[in-house]
Amino acid sequence: MTSERTHGRDRIACIVGTRPEAVKMAPVVLELRKQEWAEPLIVTTGQHGPVVGEVLSCFGLRADIALTPPRRSESLPTLTAQLLHQVDGCLRGARWRAVVVQGDTTSALAGSMAGFLSSLPVVHVEAGLRSGDLGNPFPEEAHRRMIAQVSALHLAPTPLAESNLRKGGLSGEATVVTGNTVIDAVVLAGRSPAAARDQLVRRTETIGAPVVVVTAHRRENWGEPISRISRAIAELSRRHRELTFLVAAHMNPSVRSAVESELRGLPNVLLPGPVAYAPFSRLLSRARLVITDSGGIQEEAAAFGLPVLVTRENTERVEGLEQRVARLVGTREAAIVAAAEEELAGGHGEFALPPRPNARPNPYGDGRAGERSAAACGWLLGHRDRPAEWRPEAVNERSR
Repeated sequence: MTSERTHGRDRIACIVGTRPEAVKMAPVVLELRKQEWAEPLIVTTGQHGPVVGEVLSCFGLRADIALTPPRRSESLPTLTAQLLHQVDGCLRGARWRAVVVQGDTTSALAGSMAGFLSSLPVVHVEAGLRSGDLGNPFPEEAHRRMIAQVSALHLAPTPLAESNLRKGGLSGEATVVTGNTVIDAVVLAGRSPAAARDQLVRRTETIGAPVVVVTAHRRENWGEPISRISRAIAELSRRHRELTFLVAAHMNPSVRSAVESELRGLPNVLLPGPVAYAPFSRLLSRARLVITDSGGIQEEAAAFGLPVLVTRENTERVEGLEQRVARLVGTREAAIVAAAEEELAGGHGEFALPPRPNARPNPYGDGRAGERSAAACGWLLGHRDRPAEWRPEAVNERSR
């Protein structure tokens, strides 16, 4: 896989719009910066506002090109149109060699479409995730399928993701299994000095109680499902005074209000609002249990051997289900409480898990995904041979 080279370094647009994109793109940018042939530039779309800059700073990064943030709108078509217009204008303004997008956000969709329509090769980080239901999660499942159709290089995080791409008729030659870059990111961020100095980290460490980390934000859970999740956490907090429940509320004010209205005033529930990535990573590394509807946190928790209760009806991160480090529990209060009680009691039953830390091999990566992703970009642009792929079975064999 080769393309005509230009003089000097190849300028690569790395599109970042949301907090999770900043997390998962950071290891790729850091590794691209080490390559003598590459000039990676971070292009922020403003989709998640200032929090993206805060996350990038955890890794010593900042936006090279900051686009005008989209006007606030609950309409997905309006948001998509605004972001596509902004990214298109950016790509017209310089001689780019490739566009890199991550995941399944509206910014990723806009970046991939703008790149494709500008005849630039699109690299899709975390390609091949599938839930099997086009409308769930909404709109992410549709986004990731559309991005795949216009991508020149698919960086699949796992062999299962690669298999999904093949089943969708996409060429195996254009796919490289890298592991998930979030494993690189969460370990780096949790070790940063900023994480250790954070007041919330210090407070939880001073309390000394085991921590249960809780998040809820997905669009399909807005309304009554998030209220049910919150009521389940309230019930668990009353049953387990010996635990600290850290509820990291989403930046969306309506989501945050729905969560906090059910949990405010409970003595062993911390409601810090959105938590910066570095301290969140450190808190996660010391947790006992995670209850979340986040896809990325399912993967991040696996880096620390943490069991996860997934408050969704399905998940595209099925590797965690297969390795029994994650379990789908839906959003019914009784189901969430029962599953949490089972795990907190020692995991005896269907969700039996060995004690942490690192109880099972991580099904999502080995911390070198950024390195493989940068190497694959070099292969795409004709600077090096095709890189070796990640083989999780080798990790599993060594752990036995």
